Amino acid sequence: MRDLVEIGMGRTARRAYGLDEVEIVPSRRTRSSQDVSTGWQIDAYRFDIPLITHPTDAIVSPATAVAVGGLGGLGVLNAEGLWARHPNVDEALAKIEDAADDLDSTDDLTALTRVLQELHAAPIRPELIAEAVKQVTAAGVTAAARVSPQRAAQLTPDLLAAGVEILVVQGTIVSAEHVSKGGEPLNLKSFIADLDVPVIAGGVHDYRTAMHLMRTGAAGVIVGYGSGEVTTTDSVLGIGVPMATAIVDAAAARRDYLDETGGRYVHVIADGGIECSGDIAKAIACGADAVMLGSPLAFAKESPGQGLYWTAAAAHPSLPRSRVAPVADAGELVDLRTLLFGPSSDAEGLINLFGALRRAMAKSGYSDVKEFQKVGLTVRS
Repeated sequence: MRDLVEIGMGRTARRAYGLDEVEIVPSRRTRSSQDVSTGWQIDAYRFDIPLITHPTDAIVSPATAVAVGGLGGLGVLNAEGLWARHPNVDEALAKIEDAADDLDSTDDLTALTRVLQELHAAPIRPELIAEAVKQVTAAGVTAAARVSPQRAAQLTPDLLAAGVEILVVQGTIVSAEHVSKGGEPLNLKSFIADLDVPVIAGGVHDYRTAMHLMRTGAAGVIVGYGSGEVTTTDSVLGIGVPMATAIVDAAAARRDYLDETGGRYVHVIADGGIECSGDIAKAIACGADAVMLGSPLAFAKESPGQGLYWTAAAAHPSLPRSRVAPVADAGELVDLRTLLFGPSSDAEGLINLFGALRRAMAKSGYSDVKEFQKVGLTVRS
């Protein structure tokens, strides 16, 4: 029975839970963290840690994507971001950093967003993003790029020609059925069927939408839209995603779709509500196969934003849904390897993100990610 609450006469709403409202319950056994595997595989691509980067220029450059790949994760380039529009991205980033130097008010944060909008007003140049992709493939790591549903058909041929191996079709909300009176919308099912590379699509927020996207042939479904301290989708659109419930719902859709198809497994990627290592563990405990990290990676020295963070929605020309804001001081930045695997002197779960996941799995008695999805959960009262 779903937990419904009455919010007024004749109107009920479903009670949903965020990651900060659930806790992991260990099993009757524990094991050594050395005996735990955090490996994850989607299609033919295997990764040592269940990490996909949120596709924002704030944390992913071609060099960062190579570094993430070398450490066992998947870096995703934004095919509509700065590397697709400016031949000298360092100059573009310098403009953002200059605007951030004198931050002392909300007005300054608005000015930062305006700078980002101006930089994204430059046209997309396919040869530039193709060159960025080639830098990743030349390093021998898996190349992935994100496109919006609106530009997927236009940009994908150039991305595939450049060597993209995993395509991410991502927007704030992505559905299998987009209704439009003006022009032909993207038919995600036929679009995916025509491609020879796996497609990860999203975000979705409930069981039904997740199931619909799975039926398009997507290899993975993104749950959420990168919600966090800089994301303003809730205040701008009134749309929110209590991530624990959303992940559990998507995992239920995955299970039912597996039965429906007689064995086709679609991966659930959690994107949002993850601020520390404990949130990573909780997301996987709720049923995610991997997490898409944004602001936690802004603490890496290799991050282009150097402590600044924003999502792709910050550059929307008429309705931005993300601030450009500092989430880490220069003195707090650490190298990417330390951020992911430690050692750490931080007691808040901001450093050694996947070392902590390994420890959580070991303390709970589970040996791999798929097993850990079965761990017990409780809800805070």
